[in-house]
Amino acid sequence: MSETNPVLHSACDCATPRRGFLTGLLAAGAASVLPGCAGPNQSLTGLRNRIDTHHHMFSPAYVAELTKAKLAAPIVQKWSVAKTLDDMDKAGVATSILSATTPQVSFTDAASARRIARESNEWVAKLSKDHPGRFGSFAMIPMQDTDSALNELSYALDVLKADGIGLLTSYGDKWLGHPSFAPIMDELNRRKAVLYTHPTAANCCRNILTPQIPPTVVEFGTDTTRTIVDIVFSGTAARCPDLQFIFSHAGGTLPFLTERLVRAPIIDPKLAPRVPRGVLHELKRFYYDTAWAMHPMALASLTRLVDVNKILFGSDYPYRTGEDTIKGLIDYGFSDADLKAIGRDNAVRLLPRYAS
Repeated sequence: MSETNPVLHSACDCATPRRGFLTGLLAAGAASVLPGCAGPNQSLTGLRNRIDTHHHMFSPAYVAELTKAKLAAPIVQKWSVAKTLDDMDKAGVATSILSATTPQVSFTDAASARRIARESNEWVAKLSKDHPGRFGSFAMIPMQDTDSALNELSYALDVLKADGIGLLTSYGDKWLGHPSFAPIMDELNRRKAVLYTHPTAANCCRNILTPQIPPTVVEFGTDTTRTIVDIVFSGTAARCPDLQFIFSHAGGTLPFLTERLVRAPIIDPKLAPRVPRGVLHELKRFYYDTAWAMHPMALASLTRLVDVNKILFGSDYPYRTGEDTIKGLIDYGFSDADLKAIGRDNAVRLLPRYAS
């Protein structure tokens, strides 16, 4: 990460080369000082071709199922394509890779899960065709049984041309390194696919704090860390070197706990064969997004763990906005080159279909 404060690229010809002057003007409202320049939103966002890899969608059929199960929060019921496009435009996001957040289809029986996942994935595929270049997909698969998961994985990637698969960090009390998930991980690795993960609250850890504190506050970050640890020390990461992992929210509590993970095979040598390339090798090859992590406390730790080229722009819309995320990244002090890498280039390297 560069030590230099970022300069926001202006689309107008009146931009000054003097960084301090421009920064001051932006703080004061440059649009009102320099006639003919971009308005506040464009001044803030700078780039207009970002790729958002953590952006949620709710198809009408999926919302109906969540509503029947009494799992549809107001923010879910109010989501719309028009609102998501508006947020993208304000934030200079060209493409959002859409995914379903928790509970995905984990709340229902196997047959219903297969049906709901298929309906949702097909709806997103049609949405992508209706809005060329604006939407991609991390497809949802039913994890109630392995055959169903593998069937939907193949359909989503081969027929619907999804950009990858989106899984929760845990299912019940099983994290993604569990042996029962090995066939899915191995197939994703065979395909050299992208696996996006989204946190949830495991059965072990629901409703353990005061009722006013939802699992999003503590458990989501913790469950992300649990699944990373499970993937690494189960040997899944070493066994699947071609599987590209994306972890939400800067890896949860992982950066803070890295030293403990690194020393675990030293303390217990039986773990060493599961990480033949070393713990840090695996942690540093993963991708991490900026959703709810666009602040100094998370970014300072994450950027000591991984290079900027492993950080992806993620907004977590509709739970946060794209502009929230951009402002946090700018305020942190990333250089122009780093902002461009996080905003687009890293995602293009992972998803080359969006290079043009």
